[in-house]
Amino acid sequence: MTSHTPTGRIPTRQTSTRHTSGAGTKLPVGVRLAARAARGIARRRHAPALHPFGVSCNGVLEIQPAGPPWGEPWLDDPGVHQVRLRWSRAAGLPGRLPDALGLALRVADAGGPDRPLDLLLTSSGSGPRTRHLPRPRLDALAGPYSTLLPYRIGDREGTLAAHPVVTSPFAPSDLAGLHRTLQAGPVTFHLCAAQPGQAWRALGTLTTGPPHDLPAEDTVSYDPYLNRLPHLHPTGRLGKLREAAYAGSRAGRRADRPKP
Repeated sequence: MTSHTPTGRIPTRQTSTRHTSGAGTKLPVGVRLAARAARGIARRRHAPALHPFGVSCNGVLEIQPAGPPWGEPWLDDPGVHQVRLRWSRAAGLPGRLPDALGLALRVADAGGPDRPLDLLLTSSGSGPRTRHLPRPRLDALAGPYSTLLPYRIGDREGTLAAHPVVTSPFAPSDLAGLHRTLQAGPVTFHLCAAQPGQAWRALGTLTTGPPHDLPAEDTVSYDPYLNRLPHLHPTGRLGKLREAAYAGSRAGRRADRPKP
């Protein structure tokens, strides 16, 4: 396999925690509580509320359209894109215990200059039902990573997932093991999408680079609601709740940063 050396800065956009809707009305109590809880956890951890510790690297995502168009130019046009990737443990459990794993991608300029796309994937099953359920793992490459909840893809609804190409018998899911796996050489994932009840359909190929020498809690603030494309984004299911939790987590991490 040819190794790619990604270059270039991956842009980051930030917003403050919001407690009102676009019309200025208050959000439901449960949504506000989710934001408050995420903010408190992130502030105590000095890291994201979920997936607090991980390993980061750059990568290359090659979109290779196949089949009928989706109605989203980024997926329908062939292209090679630089990505920033973070491989993490969801709950931050000790490495000897199985934990749901996260694969976060930031695709630079997916929607044009300074318009990145964030995809947050979690270890899951691959079947029509199990692709929506998180699956804790000791082997990081034992199965796919999916969006769990549905996405709007063009004029359709579906689930996105990254399916690993397994080249080793076992990839430990503790942070040291994830780091060693990335250090050993490129890891390849097939990015796919599936409509409800249908088989996976290939979208492209993701290839990782070597790990960054960064603290485990260091991360880009990935947010699939903030960094999205007009025709590729999470559906409205639980949207307000998840969006508030992401915003609260960002706010909690910023709260303890020293002021210049």
